[in-house]
Amino acid sequence: MNQNATEEIVKESSMLKQKAMIAENYENLTSAHETGRKVAATFVPGNLNELIMCFDMLNNLPEINAINNGMRKKSGMMVMQAEKMGHSEDVCTYVKADIGSMAKGSIAPNGKPMPPPDLLLLSYTGCFTFMKWFELLRHEYGCETAMLHVPYQGDGVVTENMRQYVVKQLKENIIPAMERVSGVKFDIDRLRENLRRSAQAEDDFVWVMESAKNKRSPIDAYFGGVYYIGPIFTAFRGTEMAVNYYRTLREEIEERIAAGKGPITPDGDMAEEKYRLVVEGPPNWTSFREFWKMFYDEGAVVVASTYTKVGGVYDFGFRHDPDNPLETLADYCLGCYTNRNLRQRTDMLERFVNDYEADGLLINSIKSCNSFSAGQLMLMREIEERTGKPGAFIETDLVDPRYFSAANVKNRLESYFQMIEQKRATAAVA
Repeated sequence: MNQNATEEIVKESSMLKQKAMIAENYENLTSAHETGRKVAATFVPGNLNELIMCFDMLNNLPEINAINNGMRKKSGMMVMQAEKMGHSEDVCTYVKADIGSMAKGSIAPNGKPMPPPDLLLLSYTGCFTFMKWFELLRHEYGCETAMLHVPYQGDGVVTENMRQYVVKQLKENIIPAMERVSGVKFDIDRLRENLRRSAQAEDDFVWVMESAKNKRSPIDAYFGGVYYIGPIFTAFRGTEMAVNYYRTLREEIEERIAAGKGPITPDGDMAEEKYRLVVEGPPNWTSFREFWKMFYDEGAVVVASTYTKVGGVYDFGFRHDPDNPLETLADYCLGCYTNRNLRQRTDMLERFVNDYEADGLLINSIKSCNSFSAGQLMLMREIEERTGKPGAFIETDLVDPRYFSAANVKNRLESYFQMIEQKRATAAVA
């Protein structure tokens, strides 16, 4: 990597802010025993961070820890350790990375041991693996578990009965458990303030993601989007830090648009925009930069992705509502991407291809992630039929380096870009 380009990227204010925020959260987590703060472990989809903060609890997200270990090239050993302990090769590699990490002492990115959770908060939003994952953690830690069961949108509709079912659980199960574990009494006005800050950050976040409608796009909504979603999908939604981060990020993107610049990449500003893609499926984390480079070397920018919706589908109008605090938490959980049926996901992808004037849909099928992988070939064929734009299919995994074949992925991408060129040439002749 070019050192000067690296120095230029590091000077971006939003990147500095995000790096400091993530580091601070890990410092808070690893010092929980000293400070006496309680730790809640939960997942990104259905993440109730605004509620967790009402009880002065810290938020620890197991899949985020797995991602960090993957990007630091440490997850492969953890996955294999979990397999030695009897976990199948077909089990979600986030789970195996977490189990393997525990066997090695659960060391955080700051080099300090992670504390055991005081509460396992399972907000069940469409991924069955979450249930088994927390069952394993409960067996390991013996701590209290609170499950918020979120009805699946089988018919693609959120009914009032579904909403009230979730609200009832929040009142009768989740909040009492959090009061019991934390020793803090629930204050609904405090929740309202957190939700107000969430909605403010969500406005700027949506603006940033929709800036990709520009030609050229000032952002990459998949690889770059990974960094943009970090604060709002994890332990910062509802905080003033998140509000400031997204305000800063928006200002930076406004400047990039005014200057006619494309996305920032690990090698500096992207040189040229030749292809505009919509991507379905999570990224590969163990070879993240190598994977990204295959795109920007070819002038391919991702203008929209489903992965950046896993922690909330805000660009379809949802905002956390402080005037209806428990109901809005229910709506948030019910509307998560993993809780939507295949028809809804297909409609979403079609809208992305059309609204962002993309050249086609690329699916990154994750070997060990059933929540995303189920039905993806059908999704691709349906989008091709609806939009007339070509689709393509590649296969990797989340945090298992054994399932990333750089040569295979690169060959498929190059073939796909050739297909797009042929499609353009045919359209020009017609």
